[in-house]
Amino acid sequence: MTAAKQIRFWLIGLGLFVLALWLLSSMLLPFVVGLAIAYLLDPVVDRVERWRLPRWLATTLVLLSFVLVLVVMGLLLLPLVQAQVTHLIEVLPNYANAARDRLLPMLDRLIHRLSPEDVERLRGAAGNYAGDVVGWVGRVLRHILSGGLALFDVLSVMFITPIVAFYLMRDWDILVNKVNGWLPLHHAATIREQAREVDETLAGFVRGQALVCLVLGVFYAVALSLAGLDFGLVIGLMAGLLSFIPYVGSLFGFVSSTGLALLQFDDPWRVAIVIAIFLFGQAVEGNVLTPKLVGDKVGLHAVWVIFALLAGGSLFGFVGVLLAVPVAAVIGVLTRFALGRYLESPYYRGTPS
Repeated sequence: MTAAKQIRFWLIGLGLFVLALWLLSSMLLPFVVGLAIAYLLDPVVDRVERWRLPRWLATTLVLLSFVLVLVVMGLLLLPLVQAQVTHLIEVLPNYANAARDRLLPMLDRLIHRLSPEDVERLRGAAGNYAGDVVGWVGRVLRHILSGGLALFDVLSVMFITPIVAFYLMRDWDILVNKVNGWLPLHHAATIREQAREVDETLAGFVRGQALVCLVLGVFYAVALSLAGLDFGLVIGLMAGLLSFIPYVGSLFGFVSSTGLALLQFDDPWRVAIVIAIFLFGQAVEGNVLTPKLVGDKVGLHAVWVIFALLAGGSLFGFVGVLLAVPVAAVIGVLTRFALGRYLESPYYRGTPS
């Protein structure tokens, strides 16, 4: 088979895969989540299997332990989060009135310094941009939620995902060997090398970033609660969870907690404590957690991760968000491989082939 035919064959296969993913995106959520859990827990199953346990028993023990940890965390955190959310709904009108009372005088002083034409232009621009931003965010969120939960509600995901994860973890080595045997013989070594690099990149980022999110979420939640900030637990946990998207978690936590502190506290030093918590957390994340847990060799730039998450959510809903980082890792590895080949080729060197 000529090189042109091989390229055409793989492009057709890729197109069919993307088409199938787009058509089935509304029902893939439990399978994608189960695959993610199996990928994350497979190394643990391999370690337990070294204790001379059958693969099915090791898989069962690891999966049950994982589910038990999630249930215990949910039972411990859910009442606290529910109480804070309920309290937030009750006091939200008071915070809105306090914000209005503080912001309106500032806006009035600013408006008096501008000409009527400037005020009208500023008001029109703010309205247009605000409407566009809100509309775009609403469309993305609606697409993510409707695309992820169109056919399966939360209960069905809870039942199907553990089953998918169990069978994938139990047969992980068998599946890998099967796929390994299907590789085209002439390019098998190159594909295996790139697959290993994808695995190292993906494992280094996902597992490392998950630990970073856990540490930051616990730190922010505890520190903000000790500082006396209302809803500090919820804001801290959300900031830790959103830290999976580079810079988004810290930005969300800093803006929301600082704004809330300005409305809640009259003493400037208490607001300064809240600000210091996020400055310290950001410093620890950038200088300790990320270098130690994620490392600087995963090859996934922060901007590339953000773009992949937004693109995946826009195209395939919540399933696309879950697949964004793996796809970004694959594209990154293949791009570096293609760039390396290009730098070694006559096209770059300007020499005859």
